[in-house]
Parts: sequence; C-alpha cells; structure tokens
Amino acid sequence: MEFTAKQIAEFLNGTVDGNEKAVVHTFAKIEEGAEGALSFLSNVKYTQHIYTTKSSIVLVNKDFKPEQPVSATLVRVDNAYEALAKLMSLYASMKPAKTGISSLASVSDKAKIGKNVYIGPFAVVEDGASIGDNTQIYPLVTIGEGASVGSDCILYPHVTVYYACKIGNRCILHAGSVVGADGFGFAPTPNGYDKIPQIGIAELEDDVEIGANTCIDRSTMGRTLVHKGVKLDNFVQVAHNVEVGENTVISAQSGIAGSSKVGAWCMIGGQSGVSGHITVGDKVNFCAKTGAISNTESNQTIMGYPAISHRNYLRSSILFKQLPEMDATIRQLKKEIEELKAKLESK
Repeated sequence: MEFTAKQIAEFLNGTVDGNEKAVVHTFAKIEEGAEGALSFLSNVKYTQHIYTTKSSIVLVNKDFKPEQPVSATLVRVDNAYEALAKLMSLYASMKPAKTGISSLASVSDKAKIGKNVYIGPFAVVEDGASIGDNTQIYPLVTIGEGASVGSDCILYPHVTVYYACKIGNRCILHAGSVVGADGFGFAPTPNGYDKIPQIGIAELEDDVEIGANTCIDRSTMGRTLVHKGVKLDNFVQVAHNVEVGENTVISAQSGIAGSSKVGAWCMIGGQSGVSGHITVGDKVNFCAKTGAISNTESNQTIMGYPAISHRNYLRSSILFKQLPEMDATIRQLKKEIEELKAKLESK
C-alpha cells in the first residue's frame, strides 16, 4: 500500500511543505528513516534528526520552524503524535483479516459463532460461549463455558477467558492474558487457609486493551469490572471485585488490590500499587512506584509510598538528601543545650 503526501495531508486535515507527490509505503523512526518511509517529529529531543533523516515524509506540528534545510517532505498537522496514531490505525485496518475456523480448533456445537470469525489451531470454545462478528481468536486461546466475546475483538495466542466472563466489542487481549481466574480469597483457620469460592465474574467493556500476561480476577460475588476504553500494560494485576473507571491507563507491573475502585481517566505509572478497599478519584496521576494506601481525591498527581502529592514529595526529597547533615546539626544543638543547662544549674 502506498500513499502520497497529498493523500496523507487530506486524511489528517494538514498541509504539505515540499513534494505533494512524495510516496511512502512504510513507517520508520525519524533517526532510522529510509526512502519510502514516513516518520514523525513531536519530541524536541529528536529535532536534530529531521535535518538528516532519509524518510520521504515527516509529520510535524504546525508550529514547527526548521532552522536548517530539510530534504524530506513535511506534512504539518495539529498534533504529530496523534496524527501518526491515526495513520497507523488506517494502515492496520487495511490489512486483510483472517477468517475461518481451523480444523484443529475445538469449537462446541453449543457455542454461538458470529460472521467472519477466525478461530486458529488448537483454540477451544466451550459450551454456551459466544463470539461476535469479525472477531479473531488466535491459536491456543481458550473461551470458557458460557463466556462471551464481542465483535471486532482480537485475542492473541494463549489468552484464557474463564467461564461466564464477558468481553465487550473491539477489545484486544494480548498473549497470555487471563480474564476470570479466581480472586485471591482465603479464610485463615487454625489449620491453614480455607479457600473462599469465587462465584462472580470478570467483565471488560468496549474498547479495552489488555497487555501480555495481565490478569483480571473474577469476583467473589458480583463482578470485577473494567470500564470502556481502559488500557492495561503487560504484567498488570487487577484483583477480585475491583472496578477500573473508563479511559484509565495502567503501566506494567502495577497492581490493584481487592475491592478497590479506580476512577476515570487515571494514569498509573509502572510498579505502582493500590491497596484494597479504597477509592481513587478521577484523573489521578500516579508517578512510577507510587503506593496509594488510602482514599485519594480526584484531579491530582501523587508520588511515593505512602502516596503524597507530587509537589510535597519533591519538596520532601530535598530534605531526604539533607538528613545526615540535619542529624549532625541536631546532635550538636542538643549537646550545646545540655552544656548550657549544666552551666545554669551550677550557678
């Protein structure tokens, strides 16, 4: 597939600086550009590469002002990064989708399969399960009894959707992710831990994307719920009875403990954690390795463990570095005070 600079600009509502007939057929990072490739520039740290890139077309923001001659054709748009995402989505959508059920797949006669569905070798679809139109089930995926997967979804190899769990439309589940494993529920007894049956489900609403080896546990009762538009990175743990608000994004190696609620449009940095049975408001940004152990109000950035406001943490970090000197000063002051007391008492 090939596109001209003019076609790209029209699709993105942008303008062209240079050759409107310049053609691209692939994408490349600006520092690794080649003839026939399209690159983008949105981070000023990479500006130097636009003067030497061999890419044929480069997406730039409308306010970009080159300080040297640029050989590539520029397509100016409102936001180069967003424009790139649109182009890549268009490119991906034009690739022919796989269809058909492999003779090596195990699909129950009691399952409901939509139109134009692909089910790869060694995938398993159990009794009462349903799969919507245009969904792609890659090899070695398991769809449990009574589970449902919506339309236009992609489930990559080794995904497991446990019994009765629900996946919405246009969801993407990457390799090894698990939806609906038992929540971590045990009752301590004098003889050990008795398992508490997890009889609820896990549900993903529309347009959710789950990274590789991410786990969303089924609830003890009711449902674990991931609202529409949520994006979870690889190795994320969402525990039983958790609710994640719409359009929240969670980076790798983060975990949400049982029965907590995370609001909408939150951004949770890598290796962060949310304690159980607490509520995090809307539009809360977690810096990496942040641990929230109590209810957190909306519209703020938090950092550290236990989590405090980002600004307070940065102010505190200055004091952390000065603690040895402060300790020495305090010890000296205490010594001087004791000496003064001794002198006063001797009079």
